[in-house]
Amino acid sequence: MGYPNDLLSTRTVVKPGLWAVISKDGLVNNAIPCIKNCRVSIVASPKMGASFVQYVVEAQPDGGTSEIWASEENIEAFIYVISGNVTVNIGGEEKLLTDGGYGFSPAGTGIGFKNIGAEKAKLLLYKQIYIPLKGTSAYTCWGNVNEMEYRIYDDMENVFIKDLLPTELGFDMNMHILAFAPGGCHPIVKTHVQEHGAYILSGEGMYFMDDRWLGIKKDDFMWFGPYVAQCAYGVGRELFAYIYSKDCNRDIIM
Repeated sequence: MGYPNDLLSTRTVVKPGLWAVISKDGLVNNAIPCIKNCRVSIVASPKMGASFVQYVVEAQPDGGTSEIWASEENIEAFIYVISGNVTVNIGGEEKLLTDGGYGFSPAGTGIGFKNIGAEKAKLLLYKQIYIPLKGTSAYTCWGNVNEMEYRIYDDMENVFIKDLLPTELGFDMNMHILAFAPGGCHPIVKTHVQEHGAYILSGEGMYFMDDRWLGIKKDDFMWFGPYVAQCAYGVGRELFAYIYSKDCNRDIIM
């Protein structure tokens, strides 16, 4: 990295147990035993207060897993390709994923991946403990968001959403892409039990987090804990869009 060109500063704000905004400028590399030739930044974990773990990964050509990642019996996982050409293996089934491609791994299966392109690939990885529901189960899912149509969000024609995973009761989580045209916003300030991990894919927005407004832009990561008040406006000249996780389909465990 070398010497800084100005006074050290950051837009990152972390409120443990509540919420966080993490700018890409402060991300550091973490050595993960089964992931090789990759720069791996852990942006959410139980150490912060999240119930899941999320990673931003830059894979060098030929970089990837040396063994299946997140294959523990009770762990479900998700991979999303921001950019690049990546082969992904889930349960012995292998697919080539390009920009916008994703795969979901049900508990006990795990994910393997390799960058087969000549340039760096950028990925998101996600894992959490699966909560079983009697008589139901989750299963492997594949897709590409660029082959999916947006639908109107909450009856507002300048806010759009894509659902990446099935809404069936066997799934205790989903991944969505939410997008705001300039001037689009949430219909209300939301306060709910679900938590989110959100990575900004494009554009700029003003986001209300708990008790303050913050400027958010492409490549930022946000985490919202349960009951943190939050909402957003899309600003700037392009679509403000982010991919985010959401826990669903389960009652609260006492």
